[in-house]
Amino acid sequence: MIRCLAVDDELLSLDLLEDNIRRIPFLQLIARCNNAYEAMEVMQREPIDLIFLDIQMAGLTGTQFLQGMTNRPMVIFITAYKKYALDGFELDVLDYLVKPVPFERFLKAVNKAAEYHSLKKAPVVNPVADYFFVNVEYNLVKIAINDISYIEGLKDYIKIYLHNTTKPILTRLMMKAISEKLPPSRFIRVHKSYIISLDKITAIRKNRIYINEHIIPISDSYRDDLFSIIDPRNLKD
Repeated sequence: MIRCLAVDDELLSLDLLEDNIRRIPFLQLIARCNNAYEAMEVMQREPIDLIFLDIQMAGLTGTQFLQGMTNRPMVIFITAYKKYALDGFELDVLDYLVKPVPFERFLKAVNKAAEYHSLKKAPVVNPVADYFFVNVEYNLVKIAINDISYIEGLKDYIKIYLHNTTKPILTRLMMKAISEKLPPSRFIRVHKSYIISLDKITAIRKNRIYINEHIIPISDSYRDDLFSIIDPRNLKD
């Protein structure tokens, strides 16, 4: 079970949020709070795995609440405003939902929380390395994760583009296999043929991502996932 806290200063929004939470079998609502101060009191006496958090609240906003928190649980912003999406991205929240939230979109966000929660609870055999090796023309080549700008899939091969080299590294590997080597908080698939580093994005315009002089397309099937953590305002044409 994922122990949840619902925080919103609007009674109707809080009621709807509670109803959605109670429809999900693996969520357990520990408390509902009208402001961040009540949430602080609950968290002092109860372990919380996930907070559903409004942003615009009297006294202490949701972003201020998070900025002052150490050892924070998973957080999903639920707000009536799209303009704070970049703040959510910088605060590393799990998802950003804009009211009114369709139940299907809510379910997608909590499934993401369940996956992340399972990873956190799983026993760690080896720490995640900041590099990996790939086969390149009968050699093992070391790839530093911090150096990756984006990855392009070509059937049974991939091209790994590094920010400090002009020529990509070509290796026989599937996209699924390479994605398992990358930290999900820093890399995202934006097309069936492309995985990009969020850190290396220079700009986004309509259905294109710019990483310096490189242009990467965004496909419709991955569009919502990208903009839910970048900025929903960019969804407009």
